[in-house]
Amino acid sequence: MISPLLPADALRSRRLGLSASDSPDLARLGLDPRHFRLALGELARLVLVGGGSLAWGGHLQPDGLTSMLVDEVVRYGAGDDPALLVCLAWCVHREVPLSTLRATQDRLGRHGRVVCLDREGQEIPPETDRFEAPVPETNPQEKARQLSAMRRYLVGNTEGRLMIGGKRSGFQGRMPGLVEEALLTLRAGQPLYLAAGFGGATADIARAAGLAMDWLPPDWQAAEYEDAFRQGLEEIAGVVADAPLVSGLSPDDLAALACTPRPSEIAVLVSRGLGRCFAGTGGR
Repeated sequence: MISPLLPADALRSRRLGLSASDSPDLARLGLDPRHFRLALGELARLVLVGGGSLAWGGHLQPDGLTSMLVDEVVRYGAGDDPALLVCLAWCVHREVPLSTLRATQDRLGRHGRVVCLDREGQEIPPETDRFEAPVPETNPQEKARQLSAMRRYLVGNTEGRLMIGGKRSGFQGRMPGLVEEALLTLRAGQPLYLAAGFGGATADIARAAGLAMDWLPPDWQAAEYEDAFRQGLEEIAGVVADAPLVSGLSPDDLAALACTPRPSEIAVLVSRGLGRCFAGTGGR
């Protein structure tokens, strides 16, 4: 359940970013995707029940995380403002039929909004320069640029970020999405919550941010980090060295959030930090 440490309506008029993708460390931690989804759902619910809204940059696979978040928002979203922004980079919304975009918006109804972005990260109508059939982007460099534009849009339209899991390989951007979103969030001076107990890129970010991660030894069987990944982590370390992580949490709480895989404990810790950061202040 949501922690009582989060004051009622503490997040009203606040929009928070949620960054997540499946972690490659689940099996070696004795966890499975069901545990991961439970924790992700808990993070989404604590924001919604606290009166806030979410922004999410993802894909539209039928059984993916976007679909799960839509279900959470339809169930727990309240108020007149959209509780979820589903932000789609140019290369993402162009790879699905136009009817899929419309069906996702219909499913969200008044609870959310599908935001399609152009190559530069500006909002456009879904039907811009296309008909029903997908028109995929084929240039890898352009895909990376468009994904970065989407992430800048996300950080520019949120006031903090919750992060969990995250892939280390197979990414299409200039670096893994969670690493780039964490870097942009830190540079913006926004609160960042690293629920690193499920490993993945979030654990790497936590280590780069100076949190104790000795409980998760490196996976020596995994491939070496790609240069862009390593560079992103080094940039995160540099930003945190100049300006400490903003979270509203004590060092002990930050350390606990960086190692626990228990959804209820994650919710209590994040609720505590959000309450301290946002209680009694106006939002967007």
